[in-house]
Amino acid sequence: MVTGASTANLAIILVDARNGIVEQTKRHSFIASLLGIPHIVYCVNKMDLVDYSQKEYEKLKSDLVGFSSKLKTKDVRFIPISALNGDNVVNRSSKMNWYEGSTLLHTLENIHIASDHNHIDCRFPVQHVIRPQKKEFHDYRGYAGRIAGGVFKQGDKVTVLPSGFESTIKSIDTFNGEITEAFAPMSITLCLEDDIDISRGDMIVRENNQPNNSQDIDLMVCWMDENPLKLRGKYVVKHTSNEVRCVVKNIQYKMDINTLHRLENEISIEANDIARISIRTTKPLFFDNYSTNRNTGSVIIIDESSNNTVGAGMII
Repeated sequence: MVTGASTANLAIILVDARNGIVEQTKRHSFIASLLGIPHIVYCVNKMDLVDYSQKEYEKLKSDLVGFSSKLKTKDVRFIPISALNGDNVVNRSSKMNWYEGSTLLHTLENIHIASDHNHIDCRFPVQHVIRPQKKEFHDYRGYAGRIAGGVFKQGDKVTVLPSGFESTIKSIDTFNGEITEAFAPMSITLCLEDDIDISRGDMIVRENNQPNNSQDIDLMVCWMDENPLKLRGKYVVKHTSNEVRCVVKNIQYKMDINTLHRLENEISIEANDIARISIRTTKPLFFDNYSTNRNTGSVIIIDESSNNTVGAGMII
């Protein structure tokens, strides 16, 4: 759920019309909200087993509205369906004439996601330095990666972090040739006017719009491992194209999925738990808040001994 939700624009959450809101509904809704999915569609399924009752649907919808109002997701929609019979999935159902909204497929095909990306804060984590070492490209030096935010254009003045060196974008190359501007989430190669020592893990940004820079970071973490999170434990943190070691300084609280309350006295974080923690990294990271940019505001936590991904973190 966490892995899929981390890159999704929309989440479909199935709710059994007979059983209503259960713990899994709350857990998946909270994770979807925590991971910044902009759109949530609650599909009230198995309407055929409640005789397509509008009263049953409206009652469950009212409960879902009350619960989802506690979440950060702004766009929440509700669709009564019967997956078995195809009601309101592709075509409108003749058995639920009282429902005036769109079908599930129409919602998926027409929902607006173009503005979900951050096109204001320019962030370009460098994944690879391209030096062809061929006669026709003997002076070529390009920095390849995927734009994490903003819009980059030829002639823009940029700053390279962590060195702080400044330069100007000479060209923007893609698989299909050179372009004049690029935006998130395009994969491109940037060429700069100046020869600067840049390597994997560095970040190219605009000179007057730079990310946070710190070794002390607060995270909301979804723990995925059978072994509990260790206070003072040492882990590897992967952030964009950068990788550093860290130590867990503090476990501030654990979330109660059912009530969305904070359990401040519980510091035992086990598989499927969601908690707020503080870490200190061996070198500074360049990041934004997760609510501002999902790409530069997220990390994964890796166990040093097993190399397993044990947690997914959202920077606060």
